[in-house]
Amino acid sequence: MGWLIGRTAAMSDPEGARRKALERLRGIAEMDDPEGLVVPILLDAILLVERYCGARHQITFLDDLTGSVDALLRELTIVEKSKLWAAE
Repeated sequence: MGWLIGRTAAMSDPEGARRKALERLRGIAEMDDPEGLVVPILLDAILLVERYCGARHQITFLDDLTGSVDALLRELTIVEKSKLWAAE
């Protein structure tokens, strides 16, 4: 399953992008430390929203959120590939 949603797809079909993301996130339960990956992302997202709300400047926590999401995606890919290898 490919992860890339893309900005155009996310903007033109947000519901489809949400479904695609949710399908990929189903593998969270199979990770070694799902809370350790998901909770920092939620915290970064909350801080991002609070910081960006009404502001007209650079988003301060965007790099942190990007790093957290990248780490989660790496772990999901490992879980996905492990399943594929086990099935072979």
